[in-house]
Amino acid sequence: MVNVWDFLAATAQRTPTAIALRHGDRSIDYATARDLALGLATRLRARGVMAGDRVGCLMHNGVEHYLACFAAAAAGAILVSLNTRLATAELRTILSHSGAALLLCDAAHQDGAAELCIGVLAVDLATTPTGGTPQLADADQPAQLYYTSGTTGRPKGVVLTHRNVCTHALAAIEELGLAATDRWAHIAPMFHLADAWATFAITAVAGVHSFLPQFAPAAALDLLVAERITITNLVPTMLNLMVAEPSAATRDYALRVMLSGGAPIAPEVVRRILATFGCDYVQTYGMTETSPYLTLSLLLPELRALPLAEQLHWKCKTGRPFRGVELRVTDDRGAPIAADGVAVGEIRVRGATVTPGYWQDPAATAAAFDEHGFLCTGDLATIDAYGYVDIVDRKKDVVKTGGELVYSIEVENVLYAHPAVLECAVFGVPDELWGERVTAAVALRPDATATAAELIAFCRERIAHYKAPKAVRFLERLPRTGSGKIQKGALRQPTRDQ
Repeated sequence: MVNVWDFLAATAQRTPTAIALRHGDRSIDYATARDLALGLATRLRARGVMAGDRVGCLMHNGVEHYLACFAAAAAGAILVSLNTRLATAELRTILSHSGAALLLCDAAHQDGAAELCIGVLAVDLATTPTGGTPQLADADQPAQLYYTSGTTGRPKGVVLTHRNVCTHALAAIEELGLAATDRWAHIAPMFHLADAWATFAITAVAGVHSFLPQFAPAAALDLLVAERITITNLVPTMLNLMVAEPSAATRDYALRVMLSGGAPIAPEVVRRILATFGCDYVQTYGMTETSPYLTLSLLLPELRALPLAEQLHWKCKTGRPFRGVELRVTDDRGAPIAADGVAVGEIRVRGATVTPGYWQDPAATAAAFDEHGFLCTGDLATIDAYGYVDIVDRKKDVVKTGGELVYSIEVENVLYAHPAVLECAVFGVPDELWGERVTAAVALRPDATATAAELIAFCRERIAHYKAPKAVRFLERLPRTGSGKIQKGALRQPTRDQ
């Protein structure tokens, strides 16, 4: 496959009556999904969209979003996935920078779309024609643009080519053993690659797609059960909230594997996931720039022979390289670090799933790659003799205190082991004496209590005193990006310590 459209076209030809999409009482087979996507592509061309034009997509998870992904490809256009949580001004900036010719939206976003100073096409299946002829782009032409969250500066448009997307989908099928018997839940937002990659991989194997328009813990659990979901990929904050639901452990699931990605996850949360869902667990790591997967914590044969308790140690690691990814962990000069599971370096990668660069931003593109063509991820990690990497922090999140380096993930893992902690984030704030002060933001579980002194003491009993937080801020809910990741940039802003 060398074009995103080929996945839907081939599956519709091979298994036309297989159910493709399920949303509430609505079921659509693959032949109908293909015809609707072609009809939507015809409407795009009727509105003046030409090959290579950018088309915005502002939608919740749903059938319409799925069809938009394939309709854009069938029209030879480039899909610009928009974070539905962004403000109007932010969306205008992205649409302007991408040069979008048109905006696709669902009914829920029709009013907001009208404020964006761009032509709008509201997708309504009742009025969408069926059929048409695809007009396909070459494999190395852009298929999609995903704009980074912009928490540390202006958003950058990550270019993914058809080859990037198709190569990743086929590799994921092999790595995860995806098959027609799989039923995927689109619970994480489809505008984010933690979920979007499955749109193409699950289609390629003729699996079933089910949709949750907006995340809520109880609703997500309901969907897993009602649709007999076998596999999905959720960000840790979602999983943490789901396993905290009182009814979570008493439900009847059909899951074979739960994937977690988009942010690091604490081992204590992994234990709760395994106990709740009774399925296999795979930690994933990737970036928008890499389509997204770079590693999976799938066990090598020799590790699968270990006792279950020891297997958990490896499942909680960031993982070994994804199929087709060339991965190095290097020092600042680009030299490989020792594969001893102790030395820390930066993850650098290259391969057919890595972006060619940023949309209309040659300076940012040049800065992202080293002299050997490896993408510099900015993630710090160890690597062991088995080739498994384990992220210890983002470069920008390392706390430098009293001449020591503190990796925030290590401290967060300790806090997650406290029974009162629902979610947490550790970061540095300026301090005249220490340079930076290790600080934790914590949201407690419902009906749980804990004091700052208690949590600090809990950490000091388990890790070096200099690593333990010197201050704790209690919040009802931690700020998140549109994809559900905790937003440390917002937490670093001045606020009162409690």
